[in-house]
Amino acid sequence: MAKQPKNFWICGGARSGKTTRLVERFGELAAAFVAEGVEEADGTERAEAGKVPSAPILVFAATGDNRMDLVDRLAIAPTPPYPFDSATPLGFFQDEVILFYPLLVEELAIPSRFPLRLRPETEQELATRLWQADLESGRLHLEGLADYYLVRRVLDAMQLAASGMVPPEEIPLRLQAGIPDVQGAAELWEVMGEVLQRWRSWCLERGLLTYSLVTELYWRYLLPHPTYQARLKQRYRAILADDVDEYPAIALPLFSGLLDAGLPGCFTFNPNGAIRKGLGADPDALAALQERCTIVPLADPTDNLGAAWAETLVQWVREPVLMPPMPDTIHSLETVSRARLLRQTAEVVVAGVRQGVVQPRDIAIIGPGVDAIARYTLREILMRQDIAVDALNEQQPLIGSPLIRVLLTLLALVYPGLGRLLESGAIAELLIVLSQPAQITAQPSLLDQCHIDPVRAGLLVDHCFVPDREHPHLLPATAFPRWDRLGYRAAEAYEQIRQWIVEQQSQQQQRLLPNPIALLDRAIQRFLLGGSHLPYDRLAALREFMETAQHYWEVDTRLYQVETPAPRPRQRHDSSTTVAHFIELLRNGTLTADPYPARPMAERNAVTLATIYQYRAARRFHRWQFWLDAGSPLWLTGSSDLFSAPLMLQNWDGEPWTAADTLLSDQHRLERQVRDLLGRAGDRVFLCHSDLATTGQEQTGALLSLVNAASPLTESFLEVALAGD
Repeated sequence: MAKQPKNFWICGGARSGKTTRLVERFGELAAAFVAEGVEEADGTERAEAGKVPSAPILVFAATGDNRMDLVDRLAIAPTPPYPFDSATPLGFFQDEVILFYPLLVEELAIPSRFPLRLRPETEQELATRLWQADLESGRLHLEGLADYYLVRRVLDAMQLAASGMVPPEEIPLRLQAGIPDVQGAAELWEVMGEVLQRWRSWCLERGLLTYSLVTELYWRYLLPHPTYQARLKQRYRAILADDVDEYPAIALPLFSGLLDAGLPGCFTFNPNGAIRKGLGADPDALAALQERCTIVPLADPTDNLGAAWAETLVQWVREPVLMPPMPDTIHSLETVSRARLLRQTAEVVVAGVRQGVVQPRDIAIIGPGVDAIARYTLREILMRQDIAVDALNEQQPLIGSPLIRVLLTLLALVYPGLGRLLESGAIAELLIVLSQPAQITAQPSLLDQCHIDPVRAGLLVDHCFVPDREHPHLLPATAFPRWDRLGYRAAEAYEQIRQWIVEQQSQQQQRLLPNPIALLDRAIQRFLLGGSHLPYDRLAALREFMETAQHYWEVDTRLYQVETPAPRPRQRHDSSTTVAHFIELLRNGTLTADPYPARPMAERNAVTLATIYQYRAARRFHRWQFWLDAGSPLWLTGSSDLFSAPLMLQNWDGEPWTAADTLLSDQHRLERQVRDLLGRAGDRVFLCHSDLATTGQEQTGALLSLVNAASPLTESFLEVALAGD
């Protein structure tokens, strides 16, 4: 038998070439496997040389977007054709749990139902319902914390425990040992453990899988199962994993088991990464893999500011009193008010683009938290100067889209008993949006060509809409005494919309409408041409909405099937109640969705706007970086760590987690952020600081010393700096 290739641990900072080396290693393994052939299952015969074997290489990436980028690079790499399976850790665990669910049914003696995964928003809603009595009685209560956030904390603790391979029954013990009494009584932690066990049993009985349940079932029951172990080792030929500093601790026994089976491995690790630490990642646990590998250190690239200044700036952040003059590539932009800061930041961007020094695609505006005010202000100023802005992973409530609001209004019109959810303004919006030709919907600047404009929509609602709690409906246009004032085009468009709604109401009464999803799909096909003509942002919102609705009704159907004593057809009242609940959840912002990762067909020449987390997770690089709100304390404290995260890590020592521990952890994260961001900055960094935050409070964050030491950016200085570029 040929000698097994070595295992490699590729270590380096941002843009040091780790992923490139991983792709090269994939090519080396593919070439070796194709040349050597693969033994058959009984070990007695060898396939012909050059024949592609059936066992693929297993390739991991930290996130869905990173996985898509890695797959693209592997697909175009100059390597022999060789199959591979790509996944994120959580995606892999989910697929494996569903694939081998019969083993878990037998192991745990749970009902044999096809598993259905819950989204976090649905998980929150169902858990709140299940724990309602505990919340109302005060058993599950934390002073000063709303019920919504308390439920989220309990579910987060369950997710972190599963990622850290901590059994759920140990969660109360860890909370009691790790959190001082002043933050919560021991009785509360016991109640948390009790409601979590009840939630866990409730989900398993109904075949519902949350992220935490998927992870726990995988590490606790499936991964150690002998049958699964035997099958897993037969299914793959090698293991490659990119950015393992972002993986949960559960990935360690998975990778170790594959290496024990003789599969060659290759792993990349960024010591300045750990972006997801505090969100389930355990880089210290994964670092143990390097003991089984040949370590390949990579030098940091020299075409960025981090090469010369990262360590120096980190030292200055630690000890501001030792600061020498800052480099002339790092500038400060200081104002009193944040509103003025946003405007001046945009003006510097405009100046750089107008003078041809930098392209919009080479500019990033990064902050610890980019709020709606900053997004709106920066986008408005830059777009007026014909500079596009792309917000990374911008998450807006679905109800903010007119298309989504109109579809919800249609549901309330068609299903009986929902008149209380309808307002005149919603009906007018429906008439305007659904009367737009396809090309108008795609180009909002042409709204003056709509068949029904806002004035005519208002007249129609005033005279033709009949509000009724049980059966709200639209009258013919002739019910308006002066219907001739509408004009032929508006009257015809209105009648088409009304007739279509009447037809759907009739089919719903005759039970010819299978479910609300079918109604939504019909409306999209009829009035929006299936969405094919929509611009990317509107199509993404529509796609998010349909994925959310589909998931909601899948879960509702499962619960109805399980909790109904005997099979019976669902009554109209049941359907209307579910529709009403869905509409209310969306309007309240409880239900949101992130669709399966997708990207526009072509990258735009646009300024990138992102939070620190989003920017680092996307692995971006820009010549110019603007560090927004550089004096904000959020640069140090962050805002993303989940409740009890330090207590669920493998290296937790069992001692209480104190304020000093939190400060030290925050300091380490800040230093990683500074190193990583500078490694992704090519020419210049602008430290943008306002003395006062939006709330009017003075900002005295950890980076304020850097702001004070950097060269002030005045108009004359800006001209010199730009000329120097």
